[in-house]
Amino acid sequence: MNFENTVSFLLAKVNVAHRNLLQKSVNEAGLHSGQVFVLFELWKSDGQRQIDLAARVGLAPPTVNKILGGLLENDFVTRAKYEEDARSTRIFLTEKGLAVRVQLESQWAILEKLTLSSLTDTEVLMLKQLLEKLMDHGEKTQE
Repeated sequence: MNFENTVSFLLAKVNVAHRNLLQKSVNEAGLHSGQVFVLFELWKSDGQRQIDLAARVGLAPPTVNKILGGLLENDFVTRAKYEEDARSTRIFLTEKGLAVRVQLESQWAILEKLTLSSLTDTEVLMLKQLLEKLMDHGEKTQE
């Protein structure tokens, strides 16, 4: 088998290259790439339980706990017990966590432009559709 000629190989190579670009982009905001996806979820709905955040970002709870450790240490989020359930820990954005959104949106727009610069509008639309289809299939096979 010629691995270099498979879709899986090409996806893996593109993933590594894109993750490196993403990391370089978010470093300017004092973040690492995994932390950005937790922030995305908190911007949608602040005060989520850790277990729910883990499910929404598709990562194991211990991995999210480690990501949150860095966000807590750098004052992007705070952790608080939920009044009604002492066992339930909720994650809230700090002012710094809210403020970094503007910078990340700007960096994300640049990343998007770099990523798609060699594609036509039709190719961009097709790529989005294909990636969504692959994500849907991947989520179904993990269940």
